[in-house]
Amino acid sequence: MSRLLSRGSSKIGSCWVILEMRSNRIMLMNSTYGYFYMEVVEPSAEHLGAQACTADHLLLPPKGNAQHVCQRTFYQPSNTSPAYETGTVAFHSPPPIKASPPRLFFYLKPDLLFALLPSWAKFAVMSGENSDSPQVSAVPLQHTVNLKLVKLGYHYLISYSLYLLLLPALAVVSTRLASLTFGDLLLLRDSLRSNPATLVLCSALMVFLATLLFMKRPRPVYLVDFACYKPSSALKCTREFFVEHSARTGIFTDDNLAFQKKILERSGLGQSTYFPEAMFETPPKLCMAEARKEAEMVMFGAIDELLQKTGVKAKDIDILIVNCSLFNPTPSLSAMVVNHYKLRGNIQSYNLGGMGCSAGLISIDLAKQLLQVHRNSNALVVSTENITLNWYFGNNRSMLVPNCLFRVGCSAVLLTNRSAAHRRSKYQLIHTVRTHKGADESSYNCVFQHEDDEGKVGVALSKDLMKVAGDALKANITALGPLVLPLSEQLLFVFNLVARRALRMRIPSYIPDFKLAFEHFCVHAGGRAVLDEVEKSLELTDRHMEPSRMTLYRFGNTSSSSLWYELAYSEAKGRIKKGDRTWQIAFGSGFKCNSAVWRALRTINPAKEKNPWMEEIHEFPVRVPRVEAVRT
Repeated sequence: MSRLLSRGSSKIGSCWVILEMRSNRIMLMNSTYGYFYMEVVEPSAEHLGAQACTADHLLLPPKGNAQHVCQRTFYQPSNTSPAYETGTVAFHSPPPIKASPPRLFFYLKPDLLFALLPSWAKFAVMSGENSDSPQVSAVPLQHTVNLKLVKLGYHYLISYSLYLLLLPALAVVSTRLASLTFGDLLLLRDSLRSNPATLVLCSALMVFLATLLFMKRPRPVYLVDFACYKPSSALKCTREFFVEHSARTGIFTDDNLAFQKKILERSGLGQSTYFPEAMFETPPKLCMAEARKEAEMVMFGAIDELLQKTGVKAKDIDILIVNCSLFNPTPSLSAMVVNHYKLRGNIQSYNLGGMGCSAGLISIDLAKQLLQVHRNSNALVVSTENITLNWYFGNNRSMLVPNCLFRVGCSAVLLTNRSAAHRRSKYQLIHTVRTHKGADESSYNCVFQHEDDEGKVGVALSKDLMKVAGDALKANITALGPLVLPLSEQLLFVFNLVARRALRMRIPSYIPDFKLAFEHFCVHAGGRAVLDEVEKSLELTDRHMEPSRMTLYRFGNTSSSSLWYELAYSEAKGRIKKGDRTWQIAFGSGFKCNSAVWRALRTINPAKEKNPWMEEIHEFPVRVPRVEAVRT
């Protein structure tokens, strides 16, 4: 039976009001026509996969217990959001409560109900659920005001308040200018001629201020394009292979094998993530040579695709930044790139290590700072992680979790400050905000690399990780909010803060609505728990979280490169429009939370894109169960 999820009372259109809700039935009231029930029922098998949207007329009965008033059947294709599944909606009238209404005929437009349903009722077809226990009691009519519309009106009022305040001043100036005569203009000309020194000083001051403003203005940073590496299908690692291969090593105890299986079943990872070639050996071939081979495979693969997409030659790269947290050989990974592509000898090269999954945005911020100094430059940012030399073969459970989550991946991003690149670039970097909580001991130790009792090196994840991540996110959005939130949200936040701190009022903290500031969200796909925490904290929808959850499902945790797989997903879906704002959020050891804000310079046409999702984007999104058994 379908399960109905709703925020509570709501108003539909101009006259329909929800009075009561149950697990499979809603009581509606119309002030003119009386009371009706809406019921969500199980779809039949033949409905699956259909793509139709039809509706009959809604005929209100003159009297009696008419049963079937209107049936509204709607279907959605399987490649749309998993939050809305196939279902049938039927309207029924209950026993008459008052005198029978007059005989009326009311037409329901075919797409009206379909358009309204997602805004006030989210439902998903679930199996094994058939409860008629009340979920929401009858709601008083005075509480049925749509608060969303009230808040939206408030948002528009505050956002345009500055223009409203300028109208009186503009009216006064316009009136004054309209009263000027030709004689007044001649008098002004004669006054300037008689005081040439004043004219020269004013002109010089204006030129100086304009020059100062131009010099202090930060140089715009453009993202020309980016590429994400997609390994060969021969390197796909199913969840069953992971469990069986771990058992074949003979290193893990039975309890820890069961523990890893349990983590994997709840991880949100699918059947098509990737392992390095060395991990398919029995026993795994873990050595420096294989680790270098993995690094070369993913980095060169991503860079080759990026150079091909942009048409930029290797000799045109002025700045190179490579970040990899756990694999730092000598010579460095950045030197490996310089050697392979024969980059110029005066290139600004940087290699970032040990900075966790947030290092990708740290690299973007570093590139932005360098591009403020070096004119007409191109910056190449490469983000990856190495699996081969950082697999943990021990029995410390806190160190086994990364084994279950991390997979192969790499991204390459081309940034530039050349003004001529504006037309062909995809995005402009608007803000970067970095937050570091390393001064706090629990934050510093929550992701820590060390040896276990047997001397085997691994990365331990603390049980406080979710709390630490939440605190870091709170600090980061506190710094980011004033830069991106509309004035209406900032005022609400300030009023709430004053009420709680100054007036000592016992009210919950106000969470700003970042959906008013961004159209797209790319949250680091570190794991299902991290995504759930961010979704809850920011009150995001399933559609906002879809790129992150699908990236985790398809590619696993690819560390600092995961944000770019998520952005590639949104591009492949055709969701990026000109002017759209995207918020990338990354978490990393230390503990760090970093943000980057991008604005789309043009609408992205997925038909012209080449990214790792394009060949299979029609298969997504998929529904990811909370627990998906591993068959061994």
